[in-house]
Amino acid sequence: MKRSTLTALVLGVIFVAALELALTHSNSKNSSNHKLQVVAAENFWGSLVSQLGGNRVQVTSIVSDPNADPHEYESNAKDARDFATANYVILNGVGYDTWANKLLSAQPEAGRKVLTVGTLVGKKEGDNPHLWYNPAYVNVAVVQMDKDLIALDPSSKAYYQQQLKNLDASLSGYQNRIKSIKQQYGGTKVAATEDIFAYLANAAGLDLVSPPAFIQAVAEGNDPPTDSVVQFQQQLESGQVRVLAYNEQTVTPLTTSIKQLAAQQNIPVIGITETIQPPDTTFQDWMNAELINLENALNANTLGQ
Repeated sequence: MKRSTLTALVLGVIFVAALELALTHSNSKNSSNHKLQVVAAENFWGSLVSQLGGNRVQVTSIVSDPNADPHEYESNAKDARDFATANYVILNGVGYDTWANKLLSAQPEAGRKVLTVGTLVGKKEGDNPHLWYNPAYVNVAVVQMDKDLIALDPSSKAYYQQQLKNLDASLSGYQNRIKSIKQQYGGTKVAATEDIFAYLANAAGLDLVSPPAFIQAVAEGNDPPTDSVVQFQQQLESGQVRVLAYNEQTVTPLTTSIKQLAAQQNIPVIGITETIQPPDTTFQDWMNAELINLENALNANTLGQ
């Protein structure tokens, strides 16, 4: 064998060995920096798990468009890829995100954890699906999320436990405001264009008088019974309703007319949304902002009487 050929072979072996060493080092580095891949069907649950996971997780929230009705969301190829690579998936359940169940069924993964909040809190399809407006359900959900993150990443247990303490302290701000509203305005008659407001009204001790048939039909995208529409209009004209809560993401000609009637009767109207607005804020800041609007509306109506 010629000396030049031998030299070339030796250099080639050295190059391959060096390349393998570099790749091994790179893979080891990537492994040490690995983050749990978390997918939340909606950004309200995504915000909470992101705060729990901190720098140990990479969270993707699917439904987050503030201008769209989440009930009408249709999944796409990117959603399918996100679900396929996820270590942990969080769904709302109660029929709110059935599209997500279809993606999971199409791509089963033995090592993937799935949390369905509705199942966790004992709700079934047909019940009010707007679980994130119930502070008690939020507290139960974040505790379970923390347990799931620890199960997936046990070496970071102390970190996740501290994150939960931090989040609990932060959530107490908006939840204490709910208690304050209950103490000051408990029993006040309020109305809403759909059942998204029901959990929050109940937690705040407010008397939601809107016809159940009306608010449930609107939430499901159906036409309410005529008698429930008439009843709702009479309630607004009676002078007893102090505030109208209006879902800004499920607008119909009927809900718009209800909103206009409330304005004509000098009833304060507050906007509420199904997803976090603005999308880059935290869950608790979003909730707190809506509660401040509610508090101000209740107070303004009190002063006006």
